Amino acid sequence: MAAVWQQVLAVDARYNAYRTPTFPQFRTQYIRRRSQLLRENAKCGFEPGLRRQYLKLRSQLLALRYGPLSEQSSFRASSVRSSRTTLDRMEDFEEDPRTQGARGHRRSVSRGSYQLQAQMNRAVYDERPPGSLVPTSVAEASRAMAGDTTLSENYAFAGMHHIFDQHVDSAVPRLQFANDDKHLLACCSLDGTLSIMTLSPPPASVKVTLKGHGGPVTDFAWSLSNDIIVSTSLDGTLRIWNTEDGRCIREVRDPESSELLCCTFQPMNNNLTVVGNSKHHLQVVNISTGKKVKGGSSKLTGRVLSLSFDAPGRILWAGDDRGSIFSFLFDMATGKLTKAKRLVVNEGSSICSISARSWISREARDPSLLVNACVNKLLLYRVVDNEGTLQLKRSFPIQHGSQLVHSIFCPLMSFRQGACVVTGSEDACVYFFDVERNTKPIVNKLQGHGGPVLDVSFNCDESLLASADSTGMVIIWRREQK
Repeated sequence: MAAVWQQVLAVDARYNAYRTPTFPQFRTQYIRRRSQLLRENAKCGFEPGLRRQYLKLRSQLLALRYGPLSEQSSFRASSVRSSRTTLDRMEDFEEDPRTQGARGHRRSVSRGSYQLQAQMNRAVYDERPPGSLVPTSVAEASRAMAGDTTLSENYAFAGMHHIFDQHVDSAVPRLQFANDDKHLLACCSLDGTLSIMTLSPPPASVKVTLKGHGGPVTDFAWSLSNDIIVSTSLDGTLRIWNTEDGRCIREVRDPESSELLCCTFQPMNNNLTVVGNSKHHLQVVNISTGKKVKGGSSKLTGRVLSLSFDAPGRILWAGDDRGSIFSFLFDMATGKLTKAKRLVVNEGSSICSISARSWISREARDPSLLVNACVNKLLLYRVVDNEGTLQLKRSFPIQHGSQLVHSIFCPLMSFRQGACVVTGSEDACVYFFDVERNTKPIVNKLQGHGGPVLDVSFNCDESLLASADSTGMVIIWRREQK
């Protein structure tokens, strides 16, 4: 169970929208101060019974002051019409020099098929539980890197590090830390802008605001070198931005004049970007020329909401608002897309988020896909072959029926005893799940948002977690230092 102080903060956050409606800055300042005071009081060692009684009285007083707050009325922000994929494309390689060439460039994994690799894993590690994702009990070196602590200890948080409110009252559908960076973070908003924020040196601040889109910004992606961001918008344009000065380098209009809903870089060639639109089309775009790549287009059964490549960039998964996930084979030489497989997760349910993980560790490789699909569950799939065929491994209960909620794999989980994923939820909480734990898989639960949590992102060393919600608030959470 979450600490009582977090439960109190969650109650305050849900009523925060009713406080000084014409002064959103005050609301942000209030919730920051409440977080600070509650953390300080939590150290005083009050009896648990007294804390629970305070929580009850606090809830009653707020209900008397502002009226009863139902679960649905606390999430009054409108649903974001578009989505994106979680862009954890290369984290499996970034910490391991063996996967880099002589000049430090990332290179792809072994050319053996997923199927062959899976068979080899089973042959060598017969003692692993069926479908196991994590290093076995003999991985002492891996566990030592993580401090040989449990997942619950590793993902305990000290509280809020900072709150950004520059997009207050407009949903923030997507946020992402820069690649291999601890302190650089970006987010996009339905107010038509993007923000690049820096958390160090303190105080945390907005470094630059990217302005130019004529409609809500639905998605964005960092290039591997972090010098470029691409973004999509309901205004039907793809924009390429310089992250240093916020200058728009190029604008690419959709030839069908349709709303652009999601985008992602090709991980092995950042000159190519894949874009999904509201007319069911998927398209590979050369951002240097602004032109479509010949043969790099396909059509799905619905609006394209989410995209994700595998780490080598050979398989692309795309999800739509009709409940289907398609896999495509990507030709590295030409940029051509070939449709391979289709999985219907749940007819009519939006596939809001897809995150691929190759799961390269010291012991095994188990390619996996993490999916949010508006079915009140977080879904974990196994990639069973080199055409992207999916097989359901686990599901985890969350509140998710309509909002475009996203989830991520934890960057350092391949070094830990256990494996953790993080997801937003419509109940205004952030959930951590251990994908290997058969019972009570919730590792942690963060409370403090005033509306549905739409996206989450870890920095590269997991010292900070960012979360964004439908009210426009971005919270930076600081992990406890052991």
